Amino acid sequence: MRAMFPATLFFAALVLTAAWGCAPSEVAPSAATDPPADGAKTAEASDDHSGWWCPEHGVPEEECGLCDAKLAADFQRKGDWCKEHDRPDSQCFVCHPELEATFAARYEAKYGTQPPKPES
Repeated sequence: MRAMFPATLFFAALVLTAAWGCAPSEVAPSAATDPPADGAKTAEASDDHSGWWCPEHGVPEEECGLCDAKLAADFQRKGDWCKEHDRPDSQCFVCHPELEATFAARYEAKYGTQPPKPES
Protein backbone atom coordinates (compact mmCIF):
# COMPACT_ATOMS: atom_id res chain seq x y z
CA MET A 1 0.00 0.00 0.00
CA ARG A 2 2.88 2.37 0.78
CA ALA A 3 4.40 1.85 -2.67
CA MET A 4 1.15 3.04 -4.24
CA PHE A 5 1.26 6.49 -2.58
CA PRO A 6 4.37 7.78 -4.43
CA ALA A 7 3.00 6.48 -7.73
CA THR A 8 -0.35 8.20 -7.11
CA LEU A 9 1.41 11.42 -6.15
CA PHE A 10 3.59 11.22 -9.27
CA PHE A 11 0.55 10.60 -11.49
CA ALA A 12 -1.35 13.54 -9.94
CA ALA A 13 1.66 15.83 -10.47
CA LEU A 14 1.93 14.65 -14.08
CA VAL A 15 -1.75 15.36 -14.76
CA LEU A 16 -1.54 18.81 -13.16
CA THR A 17 1.60 19.64 -15.13
CA ALA A 18 -0.03 18.56 -18.39
CA ALA A 19 -3.17 20.55 -17.64
CA TRP A 20 -1.15 23.62 -16.72
CA GLY A 21 0.88 23.36 -19.93
CA CYS A 22 -2.29 23.12 -22.04
CA ALA A 23 -4.05 26.07 -20.46
CA PRO A 24 -4.72 28.91 -22.89
CA SER A 25 -2.35 31.77 -22.47
CA GLU A 26 -3.14 35.41 -22.89
CA VAL A 27 -1.90 36.59 -26.25
CA ALA A 28 -0.57 40.08 -26.61
CA PRO A 29 -2.20 42.20 -29.31
CA SER A 30 -0.42 41.93 -32.61
CA ALA A 31 -0.36 43.71 -35.90
CA ALA A 32 -2.78 41.07 -37.22
CA THR A 33 -5.53 42.27 -34.89
CA ASP A 34 -4.94 45.97 -35.57
CA PRO A 35 -6.31 47.54 -38.72
CA PRO A 36 -3.80 48.34 -41.45
CA ALA A 37 -2.67 51.96 -41.20
CA ASP A 38 -3.56 52.75 -44.80
CA GLY A 39 -6.70 50.60 -44.92
CA ALA A 40 -5.02 48.11 -47.27
CA LYS A 41 -5.84 44.45 -46.88
CA THR A 42 -3.07 41.88 -46.78
CA ALA A 43 -3.39 38.16 -47.43
CA GLU A 44 -2.63 37.43 -43.76
CA ALA A 45 -5.23 39.89 -42.51
CA SER A 46 -7.98 38.43 -44.68
CA ASP A 47 -7.27 34.90 -43.44
CA ASP A 48 -6.83 35.84 -39.78
CA HIS A 49 -9.96 35.44 -37.68
CA SER A 50 -8.43 36.22 -34.30
CA GLY A 51 -9.17 39.93 -34.27
CA TRP A 52 -12.25 41.98 -33.56
CA TRP A 53 -13.09 42.60 -37.24
CA CYS A 54 -13.70 40.12 -40.07
CA PRO A 55 -12.01 41.87 -43.01
CA GLU A 56 -13.43 39.38 -45.51
CA HIS A 57 -17.08 40.08 -44.72
CA GLY A 58 -17.07 43.55 -43.14
CA VAL A 59 -18.61 42.76 -39.76
CA PRO A 60 -17.28 42.15 -36.24
CA GLU A 61 -15.77 38.66 -36.12
CA GLU A 62 -17.98 37.50 -33.26
CA GLU A 63 -21.07 38.34 -35.36
CA CYS A 64 -19.87 36.98 -38.70
CA GLY A 65 -22.45 34.49 -39.92
CA LEU A 66 -20.24 33.51 -42.85
CA CYS A 67 -17.23 32.48 -40.77
CA ASP A 68 -19.00 30.74 -37.90
CA ALA A 69 -21.29 27.83 -38.75
CA LYS A 70 -22.96 27.98 -35.32
CA LEU A 71 -23.81 31.63 -35.83
CA ALA A 72 -25.09 30.85 -39.33
CA ALA A 73 -27.41 28.20 -37.88
CA ASP A 74 -28.63 30.70 -35.28
CA PHE A 75 -29.34 33.32 -37.97
CA GLN A 76 -31.19 30.72 -40.08
CA ARG A 77 -33.21 29.51 -37.08
CA LYS A 78 -34.31 33.12 -36.44
CA GLY A 79 -35.31 33.55 -40.09
CA ASP A 80 -32.51 36.07 -40.67
CA TRP A 81 -31.05 34.52 -43.82
CA CYS A 82 -30.65 35.73 -47.40
CA LYS A 83 -31.09 32.57 -49.47
CA GLU A 84 -30.03 34.31 -52.67
CA HIS A 85 -26.60 35.31 -51.30
CA ASP A 86 -26.25 32.57 -48.65
CA ARG A 87 -25.56 34.84 -45.67
CA PRO A 88 -27.45 36.45 -42.82
CA ASP A 89 -29.92 38.93 -44.26
CA SER A 90 -28.86 41.42 -41.58
CA GLN A 91 -25.33 41.18 -43.04
CA CYS A 92 -26.22 41.01 -46.73
CA PHE A 93 -24.67 44.14 -48.21
CA VAL A 94 -25.92 43.16 -51.69
CA CYS A 95 -29.60 43.34 -50.72
CA HIS A 96 -29.12 46.01 -48.04
CA PRO A 97 -26.16 48.26 -48.99
CA GLU A 98 -27.02 50.61 -46.12
CA LEU A 99 -25.98 47.89 -43.66
CA GLU A 100 -22.38 48.12 -44.82
CA ALA A 101 -22.29 51.76 -43.64
CA THR A 102 -23.79 50.73 -40.28
CA PHE A 103 -21.09 48.14 -39.67
CA ALA A 104 -18.39 50.49 -41.00
CA ALA A 105 -19.48 53.11 -38.46
CA ARG A 106 -18.86 50.61 -35.65
CA TYR A 107 -15.37 49.96 -37.01
CA GLU A 108 -14.68 53.69 -37.30
CA ALA A 109 -15.86 54.28 -33.74
CA LYS A 110 -13.40 51.67 -32.49
CA TYR A 111 -10.35 52.40 -34.69
CA GLY A 112 -10.90 55.92 -36.00
CA THR A 113 -10.38 54.83 -39.61
CA GLN A 114 -12.42 53.33 -42.44
CA PRO A 115 -12.62 49.53 -42.37
CA PRO A 116 -11.09 47.45 -45.13
CA LYS A 117 -13.53 46.87 -47.98
CA PRO A 118 -15.15 43.42 -47.58
CA GLU A 119 -14.41 40.84 -50.26
CA SER A 120 -17.95 39.57 -50.51
